[in-house]
Amino acid sequence: MLLPISISYEGLVIFGCRNLLGIFVAMFEHPAAEERLRRLQERLRRAPRVTPQLIERVLAEACPRLAALPSPDAAGRIRQLVDVGAWIEAAMAMIDLELPAWKVRQLTLDEGEWRCCLSQLWQLPDWLDDPIEAHNEALPIALLDALVEARCRLAVSAENGRTTVPSVRLQQGYSVCCDDFA
Repeated sequence: MLLPISISYEGLVIFGCRNLLGIFVAMFEHPAAEERLRRLQERLRRAPRVTPQLIERVLAEACPRLAALPSPDAAGRIRQLVDVGAWIEAAMAMIDLELPAWKVRQLTLDEGEWRCCLSQLWQLPDWLDDPIEAHNEALPIALLDALVEARCRLAVSAENGRTTVPSVRLQQGYSVCCDDFA
């Protein structure tokens, strides 16, 4: 049995439900989510270096999936990485757990600036893909910025009701096979 509830956190209202195990599962975010994520991106871009507080902020504001995971092992793994200062590994683990459909497509260092590309269609050629690109002098910040940008894109597409596969109405009439079987 799912119990519908809403949670208010810093002006953000998240609607969802709590399952029998007591785990909150977010259903959708308030339309202000994009604005909140954009503010977080600006904070990331202004940060001179990664700190545990910055990682905690990204976890709190851009990683609702990690909060809803039934096992604390995933969040504990990220916290261990943060405790030892393994920022790059922590950022990669956050991307893997928060955005399972997204993969790091490219990491490059160009003139002292790291460029990170995340992609949902990483198997396709570059020209068919619509990747997320982020850049920063610090690699962990570039990775976190790409994570937040992907969450922002997902929030916008959810707000607009857009899916990755367009819905097509069924047509009434005749179907014709045009294959040549000769």
